[in-house]
Amino acid sequence: MNIESIMNELTIEEKASLCSGADFWHTKTIERMDIDPIMVSDGPHGLRKNVDLADNPNQAIEAVCFPAACASACSFDRGLLEELGKAIGKECQTEKLAVILGPGCNIKRSPLCGRNFEYFSEDPYLAGQLAAAHIKGVQSQGVGACIKHFAANNQETRRFSVSAEVSERALREIYLAPFEAVIKESKPWTVMCSYNRINGVHSSQNKWLLTDVLRDEWGFEGLVMSDWGAVDDRVEGIRAGLDLEMPSSMGKNDRLIVEAVERGELSVDELDRCTRRVLELIARAQEGARPDMVWDKKKDHELAARIASECIVLLKNEGDVLPLDKNKKIAFIGLFAKEPRYQGGGSSHINSKYIDSALDCSSDYVKVTYAQGYVTDSDRTDEALLSEAVENAKAADVAVIFAGLPDAFESEGFDRRHMKMPECQLRLIDEIAAVNKNTVVVLHNGAPIEMPFNDKVSGIVEAYLCGDGTGKAVCDVLFGKQNPCGKLAETFPKKLSDNPSYLNFPGFGDKVSYSEGIFVGYRYYEAKDIEPLYPFGYGLSYTTFEYSDLRLSHSELDESKTLSVEVTVTNTGKYDGKEIVELYVSDRESSVARPVKELKGFEKVFLKAGESKKVVFRLDSRAFAYYEPAIEDWFIEYGAYDILVGASSADIRLKDTVYVNSGKRLPVHFDLNSNLGDIRQLPEGARMLADLFSSTDATGGHDDDDENMKRVSEMMTNELPLRAVVSFSADPRFTREYMKSMIDKLNETLGEE
Repeated sequence: MNIESIMNELTIEEKASLCSGADFWHTKTIERMDIDPIMVSDGPHGLRKNVDLADNPNQAIEAVCFPAACASACSFDRGLLEELGKAIGKECQTEKLAVILGPGCNIKRSPLCGRNFEYFSEDPYLAGQLAAAHIKGVQSQGVGACIKHFAANNQETRRFSVSAEVSERALREIYLAPFEAVIKESKPWTVMCSYNRINGVHSSQNKWLLTDVLRDEWGFEGLVMSDWGAVDDRVEGIRAGLDLEMPSSMGKNDRLIVEAVERGELSVDELDRCTRRVLELIARAQEGARPDMVWDKKKDHELAARIASECIVLLKNEGDVLPLDKNKKIAFIGLFAKEPRYQGGGSSHINSKYIDSALDCSSDYVKVTYAQGYVTDSDRTDEALLSEAVENAKAADVAVIFAGLPDAFESEGFDRRHMKMPECQLRLIDEIAAVNKNTVVVLHNGAPIEMPFNDKVSGIVEAYLCGDGTGKAVCDVLFGKQNPCGKLAETFPKKLSDNPSYLNFPGFGDKVSYSEGIFVGYRYYEAKDIEPLYPFGYGLSYTTFEYSDLRLSHSELDESKTLSVEVTVTNTGKYDGKEIVELYVSDRESSVARPVKELKGFEKVFLKAGESKKVVFRLDSRAFAYYEPAIEDWFIEYGAYDILVGASSADIRLKDTVYVNSGKRLPVHFDLNSNLGDIRQLPEGARMLADLFSSTDATGGHDDDDENMKRVSEMMTNELPLRAVVSFSADPRFTREYMKSMIDKLNETLGEE
């Protein structure tokens, strides 16, 4: 496709036409220029390609449902996410799809967001790393990925109109950071803007977001498309950098674009910019097409089950109730054992060809008894089902309850109102635990839940929404074929009110205040010293791991150097297993609010029983930086940073320290209202004050030989503004004019005019 030649031939009307969809899933056709349409489809953990848009717009082809992001994130495994992405990319090729819409890497601000199951984590580093790996896999197959939803799309309530009121620092450090990592590391073909507004401006027409940051700062060269129905002002969107409106506007917005060009309100160059990107996407898809690709759905289903087994998190294993002993009587209880809830609702819902249930897969290991226990479409207890379940539990050595959240509790389109499980399930767990001390609960849910049963049962397995191979994966973990190795990619609070967004979710009217700022997830719980039910990064294994020999490549670091961190991990148990090693960075003393620690590295390592391996991390300067709005850039404060390595955010095993100096400091400008303490923080300021007070008792009398009194006096005067020295000093030299001359000299020394 000769894009420049085509651009020279297209009319204004045709250019405008190409900037919106032809229907729900296709781009436009321009027959006279031989421009064929391409098709996009929902993802991100499988294909939801429509069978026939005209006859049945909601019927999707039979496909494979891989673990949703809430589950796959718990693998902490870049390679596994890339493998998942490759499988989806191959599937897209067989179905002649150009772009798969996903993954989503929005931050889990609140456990109540109805779409949390589609997102990776509360932590921006983890979310960005896994999303980037997923996209690399997809695009390695000649298919485009579409990272979404850009940006600050953290709730479903009023999602088309709500304005996320959020500071630039929180945006940069938390909500934009995973997108930045994806753009720079995996270069997605497309980006999807979100429905919501950010500080009052719709994402679809936010030039700062779509052009200034995305393109000019991060270097994105692909196409920006709208979420379906996200466009407010199409002409303004063209100016801002929204290339493609989806779906079709039935020509209405195309005409608005043409009229704006004719009136001189929109330049031809601005329209050309967007049209060219649409043509570039079409050309790229055509070049990457592999028509001979074959889709083996059974093989991909088996892959989905294998991936799921790496994502399941063992939360509790009291008395080593797991793995299950095949020589004992085992009862499976709960409808989800027979009919697993393995995916969420909405645009990502897959029409699975194969579905594994734990009840069916258990026959590979042992014959179990089964009782339904509850119905999912009611919160009320079915007494007959409960009674049957209790009797089965009494007769068993181990009772395994399959529970969690039904479809009606979490989906795209609405947010949850609480973190509770259905009452009928909670009562079932209570009554089973009362008659069988060896009770295990297997959870199927897309987001954190409250667990009033936590101290009543012996085992808890978090299976999340693990795709259509979930039954096999769960059984492999329960019976010990697979040693659990997943860890939580989000914090499970004890109760909803512990969550940092509790008072500001989902907001009031069309505004939601992100007043917690950068303190999202574990960053908040640790800063507030709130003990969660289960911390970020937590997960048990059937074996044990020991950490030793932490070594840093440097004790001092400047901005140009990379810090290598090496640690030895040993499997000290009797089972082979995988351990996820987590690295956090902590700024010991900062002049701005910073989290207690932040995840900056993770690696997953397989170890045979008794085996040791070295794990190596590499940290660049960004790992120590925070975003400083005053300079509109990332900034590293000079000082000591602790390197923390451990098994979870709450289980730090080893610590060492590195001193970091970027060679830069923030611009400052002092005046007469500046506090003495702020001035003293800089060496030049400290010298000025020392000279100023060397011959006077201006700051309150004390005996120069009394060091304690000197320190007390200095601490007391730190809060005084410089102008107060005029009032408190009897020295006639200390006038406002004199003080101003001193501060002007200091500012000049610091490079200020």
